[in-house]
Amino acid sequence: MYGTVARMVVKESELPGIEEKFRQIGVGTARGQLGVYVYQMDRDSREFFFAVMFESEEAYRSNATSPEQGQRFAQLAAMLEGEPEWNDGHIIFSLTA
Repeated sequence: MYGTVARMVVKESELPGIEEKFRQIGVGTARGQLGVYVYQMDRDSREFFFAVMFESEEAYRSNATSPEQGQRFAQLAAMLEGEPEWNDGHIIFSLTA
């Protein structure tokens, strides 16, 4: 598995209905994606961390360069203060209940 942990700061004006906005953009719908977790931080409600998992690095890279992801990211970027911080890597362990 492969994925990214991303840190993003959402504009204050975008916070109302943020979960539905993520759904409308298509967060979590990419081909080869196994899952996504979105955390909203207690210390600052504008700060979010996304943990995104793909079946392989190839699936991740294919998505990253796809026109569909380009459209999703453009919509997401319009909601953000500044650039996201991306931290890509191999998932070496996971456990879910």
